[in-house]
Amino acid sequence: MAKVIYERDGRIARITLNRPEVMNAIDDELPGALADAVARADSDPGAHVIVLAGAGRAFCAGYDLTAYASGDKANRYTQEMPWDPMKDYAAMSDNTNKFMSLFRSKRPVICKVQGFAVAGGSDIALCSDMIVMAEDARIGYPPVRVWGCPTTAMWVYRLGAEKAKRMLFTGDKITGVEAAALGLVLKAVPADRLDEEVDALAHRIATVPQNQLMMQKLMVNQALYNMGLMGTQMIATVFDGITRHSPEGLNFKRRSEEMGWKHAVDERDQGTFDWTTNQPITQNR
Repeated sequence: MAKVIYERDGRIARITLNRPEVMNAIDDELPGALADAVARADSDPGAHVIVLAGAGRAFCAGYDLTAYASGDKANRYTQEMPWDPMKDYAAMSDNTNKFMSLFRSKRPVICKVQGFAVAGGSDIALCSDMIVMAEDARIGYPPVRVWGCPTTAMWVYRLGAEKAKRMLFTGDKITGVEAAALGLVLKAVPADRLDEEVDALAHRIATVPQNQLMMQKLMVNQALYNMGLMGTQMIATVFDGITRHSPEGLNFKRRSEEMGWKHAVDERDQGTFDWTTNQPITQNR
């Protein structure tokens, strides 16, 4: 089955990440399929707005760590040492560019989040124009604790410096309610009303002419470009490669190979492992 589905429902283009068996985790093919679907919406004369969603119980749980972290030895995102940072940048900037197709799209994009939008999944969501979350859904970038830096860098542009640092210094996952209170997302609604709320917003936007929508989006986006968005994304993407090839990043990769990525992620998120000394933390207070 297609890993990303495109459908048009009247004036609404619906793009759905379609790997529900792994919570729509990002593999080598999904970024390109997403960008292709956005291009299809942009060229569809009947589409006025895009609703981006994830099939199943989550929007997107990030990169597929079964392949990229637990798998033995080198892969696309962890090279043999010494590593080539520009080779890594070329691969990761390609993904970032494909996620940013949502930001650059001629159509407004509403992202609907249930379950989780974490790590690379939050990168995708935050490239959308608006996010509506279920109140009990979770969003965050846990790999900032080890093995990651958000390449799209949209946290600071949505939250400002202090609140972005709060999220990126902790790697916490916050609920839709907290995300709305911080201003990270447009709003949070009860899970059983999520579809209704997103569709109501999409139908409202869809009554506006395409050229009007495009002009407003281009104008707002230009303000973010003027704030240095592209330069920030470049350094974030280079830093992301460094995090995966630093001593701590390599220790995380080895731990994932030995114990399984779920075990390593639990140690990372709970703060029970010292990735610099490569041993459990015995005292943290």
